[in-house]
Amino acid sequence: MPVEEFAAGWISGALGLVLGHPFDTVKLLGFFKGMSFPIASIPLVNSVLFGVYSNVLMALSATSHQQRRAQPPIYTYIFIAGCTGGLLQAYCLAPFDLIKVRLQNQTESRLQPGGPQPRYRGSMHCAVTIFREEGPRGLFRGAWPLTMRDTPTMGLYFVTYEGICRECTPEGQHPTSATVLVAGGFAGVASWITATPLDVVKARMQMEGLTQRAYRGTLDCVVSSFRQEGLKVFFRGVTINSTRAFPVNAVTFLSYEYLLRTWG
Repeated sequence: MPVEEFAAGWISGALGLVLGHPFDTVKLLGFFKGMSFPIASIPLVNSVLFGVYSNVLMALSATSHQQRRAQPPIYTYIFIAGCTGGLLQAYCLAPFDLIKVRLQNQTESRLQPGGPQPRYRGSMHCAVTIFREEGPRGLFRGAWPLTMRDTPTMGLYFVTYEGICRECTPEGQHPTSATVLVAGGFAGVASWITATPLDVVKARMQMEGLTQRAYRGTLDCVVSSFRQEGLKVFFRGVTINSTRAFPVNAVTFLSYEYLLRTWG
C-alpha cells in the first residue's frame, strides 16, 4: 500500500488547519480556543481521507496517482473511493470533533470577567470528563450524523475536484497550480453546502451532555429542530462554512498535489 498519500494528506491537512481554524470559532477572543485537539486530529483524519481515497481508487482503476492524468478513472470509481475515505475519516474524527465542539462552545468565562469557571479546563480534561460522566459511548456522541455527513459528501468532494481539473486541463497534462486552487476551493464549497444540514444536527447532538437536552436519536433531533425553528435551521452556518471551505481546501489540494509530484 503506497504510504506517500497518507503523508501528503497529513501535511496538507495541517496547512489547511492553520488557515481555517479562525473561521471555526468566530466569537471575539476565541479565535484559537480548542486549537490543541484540532492540531492533533485534523492532520490525522486528512491523512486517512486522502490515503484511503487514493488507495481505494488505485485498487478500483489499477492506476497510481501519477498515472491518473493519462488514464483518468471514471467518476463512479472516484465517488466510491471518496465515500470510503469519508466513512473511515468520520470514524477517526468523531471523538476529536466532539471535544472541539464542546470547547468552542465554552465562551462565558472568556467573555465575562469574573464569571464562572469553564466546565472543561482543556482538551484532556474535556475528554476525561465526558468519559467519566457519559461513558465510552459519550465520546462518539454525534458520530452517526457525522458519518452520514462525511460519507456521501467526500464522494462529491473528490468528484467536484476531479471534474473541474479535467475541464480546465488539456488531456494528459497535469493541472496548473491556479486550476488546483480553484478546483479545490469549489470542491470544498460544494461539499460544505451539502454537509451543513447534517453538521447542524451533529453539533446539536454533541452538545447534549453540556446543555442537558436529550434527543432520542438523529431523526428525533432533525424533527425537533424543524418543528421549533423551521427549515432554515439546517442551513445555519452555511455562509461561514462556505467562506472557510474555499481557501482551506484550495490550500489543502495544492499542497497535496505538490507533495506527491515532488516525491513521485
